Amino acid sequence: IDLVHPEAEPRLLVDSEKLQEMLPPSRKKASQATGLGRIAPQQYQWMPDGKALLFPTDDNLYVLDLAKQTGKRLLEDAAGEASAVSNSRISPDGRWVSFVRNHDVWVVELSTGKPAQLTFGGSEEVLHGELDWVYPEELDIREAYWWSPDSKRIAFLELDERPVTRYPLVDLLSYNGATEWEHYPKAGAANPVARVGVVEVPSNETIRGVKWIDTGEDKEVYLARVHWLDVKSLLIQRMPRSQRRLDLLLADAAEGASRILLTEEDPHWINLSDDLYVFPGGKRILWSSEIPRIGSGAFPNPGGYRHLYLYDTAGRLLKQLTHGEWEVTGVDGVDAEHGFVYFTATEVSVRERHLYRVSMDSGEMTRLTFDAGTHRVTLSPGARFYMETYSNAHTPPVQYLQRTDAMHNVMEARRLAGGATPALEAMHLGPVEWHAVPAQDGTLLQARLIKPPGFDPEKKYPAILSLYGGPHAQLVVDAWSGGGFLFDELLAQHGYLILTLDNRGSSGRGHAFETPIDRHFGELELADQLAGVAWLKKQSFVDPARIGVHGWSYGGYMTLTAMFHAPDVFKAGFAGAPVTDWRDYDTIYTERYMGTPQENPQGYKNSSPVNFAEKLQGKLLIVAGTGDDNVHFANTVQLSEALINAQKYAEVQIYPGRGHGISDPPAQLHVFRRVLQFFLDNL
Repeated sequence: IDLVHPEAEPRLLVDSEKLQEMLPPSRKKASQATGLGRIAPQQYQWMPDGKALLFPTDDNLYVLDLAKQTGKRLLEDAAGEASAVSNSRISPDGRWVSFVRNHDVWVVELSTGKPAQLTFGGSEEVLHGELDWVYPEELDIREAYWWSPDSKRIAFLELDERPVTRYPLVDLLSYNGATEWEHYPKAGAANPVARVGVVEVPSNETIRGVKWIDTGEDKEVYLARVHWLDVKSLLIQRMPRSQRRLDLLLADAAEGASRILLTEEDPHWINLSDDLYVFPGGKRILWSSEIPRIGSGAFPNPGGYRHLYLYDTAGRLLKQLTHGEWEVTGVDGVDAEHGFVYFTATEVSVRERHLYRVSMDSGEMTRLTFDAGTHRVTLSPGARFYMETYSNAHTPPVQYLQRTDAMHNVMEARRLAGGATPALEAMHLGPVEWHAVPAQDGTLLQARLIKPPGFDPEKKYPAILSLYGGPHAQLVVDAWSGGGFLFDELLAQHGYLILTLDNRGSSGRGHAFETPIDRHFGELELADQLAGVAWLKKQSFVDPARIGVHGWSYGGYMTLTAMFHAPDVFKAGFAGAPVTDWRDYDTIYTERYMGTPQENPQGYKNSSPVNFAEKLQGKLLIVAGTGDDNVHFANTVQLSEALINAQKYAEVQIYPGRGHGISDPPAQLHVFRRVLQFFLDNL
C-alpha cells in the first residue's frame, strides 16, 4: 500500500515464486520435489532505506532488490559453513546483517558478502545471541542480541545451560525410538546462568573480545530485557530469582560497569512489560509500572493498575502520564516530536481494548477508537498512519489503514482485509452474554455465557464451565478468540450452556486483583469458579445435576482441581495437557507465584492434583501429547499412577509426538471429536 496515495489499490510487492529463483540450483531442485526449503514470503525484514527486503531461511540469507525484483544469496556455502542460520537482524545503518550460526553471533557485510564471527565458545549448552526454552516461554523475551544505534556494537545475551537438568522427550513412533534432550529447569532446581556481553562490529580485520557487563554477584538473576540507551550505554532489566524486585540497570557498554537507575519491589511478584521507550537524545525514558509511586506528580494506585511514567536518566520521576482504575495494556508508539504517547488500555471496559494518546506536556488523554471490542494497532513513524486490527467476540480480525491529520486526529479509515467469511456465517454462532458474577466475598467477577441456538428459557440445559484460571491471563474479553471459542460454540450447538469466568489471579483488573493467589495455586481460583457455578444453578434454565468442566494447560490443571476438590459439583470433566504436580513445572513461572518447593512444600503439596486422586467421583478424560516440551507427558503418567493406586478410573487419550497445543489438523480434529463425544456420553 502506497502511503503517499493510500486510496490507491494495493499492489503486489513480492511474487513468492520469483523468490525461489534466489535459491542455489541444488536447493531449488530439492524444494520443487518436496515442497520443503522454500523461501517464505511472510518472513521478511525491510532494509532501512526501504529499497530491499531480507528473507532468512534455515541455512542462508537472501536480499531482494524491490525495484529490480532480483536478489542474491548472502552466505556462500564455504567448507564447514553450510550450517543452520537463525535470528537474523539488519543493522540500523543497513550495512550489515547479523545472524546466529553454531550458537555464536556473526555478521555479514552486504556490500562485500564477507562474514565475520563476533562471539566464540558457543555450543549446544552455552548459547550466544539465541534463547533457550524457559526465557522466551516465561519471560516473554523474543530477542537475544541487540544492535547499538550507530551499528558499531552488538549487545548479546549468553545463557549457560550447563547447570540445568536435561529432560528426555522420547519419540516412540519411529522403529527404534529416539530421545531428544531438553534443558528444562524444574521448580527449585538449577537455572541457566545469564550474562550480557558487548562486542564491536569489525571496521577492519580486527575482531576484539567481549566486554562483559557487571550485573552483580548473584548468578541466579534473570536478565529479562536489554535496550540501548544511546551509542555508549545499555539499559538492562534485572530480577532476582524470587521475582519480587526489578532493577533497571544503566551500563557502560565500553567499560562494563553498571549502576541501578530505578528499582521496583512487590511483596508478591513483579509482572514484566515491554513498554520501555528511550526518547531521542537518551535523556528521558518512558516506563510502565503497577507499583504505586510516592512523591511529586504521582497519583494513588492501591489497585496496582499499570500506568505510564516519565523518568530522566538519573532515575528521577518527572511525571505520571496516566492514572485511574484501569490498565495500560501496551505502548503502541511514541511521537517524540509532537509530544504524544500512544497506548492501548482498558479505560472503557475491562473486556475491551482501545487506542489512546496522551500529551506529555498537558497530560490530556484522547480516545481514538470507539467500536466496542478489541483494537490492536501498529503506528507508522510520526503516527500519521496506523494499521488497526479490530475484532469482537463474534467478529474475526479486520484490518484497517487509518490516516490522521497534522494533529493526529483520524481523518479516514480504509478496510483492507479480514472479517467474517461465508463459512463462518454458515456456522450460526450462538449469542454471547456478558455478566458480573459475585464471588463469596462480593467481588464481581467477569463472565461470558454462550447459549445454545434456539435457546428456550423454559427448558433445563446442562452446563459446562470452560476455564483457564491461570495467573496474569484473561479469557472474558470482547475479542475474537479463535479455535477455543469455536469449540465452545460447537458444544453450545449440541445443547450445552457454556460459562467462562475470570477468577481472581487473572489480568486486566490491576495487580491487587491478581495477588490473592500468591503461594497457593488452585484454592481461590476454584472458589471463584464455584461461585460462577452457584450463579448458574440459580438460573431457571440450568440443570444443576448436569454440570461439566473443561480446560487446557492451566485450565486442564483447574479441571483436575475442580473434579478432585468439588466432586459433588461436577459430573464430568476434560483436562487437556494438565500440570498434575507443580514440582514438575519450570522455575520461572512456578516460583513467581509459588516460591520454590523447598520454601513452600505444603503449598506445592496442596496445589498438586496428583496428591488428591482418591477424591475423584465423576467421569474424567485426560488428553496429553507425548512430545509436550512445556507440560511434560510425565504429568499425565504420574497422575495415572496415582489413580491406579487409588483404584479410580479415568479415560486417557494420548497423542504420540504432539506438543503442548496439539495443533496439527488431523490430531486437533481428533481432539475436538473425542471431547465432544465424551461430554455427549457423560453429561
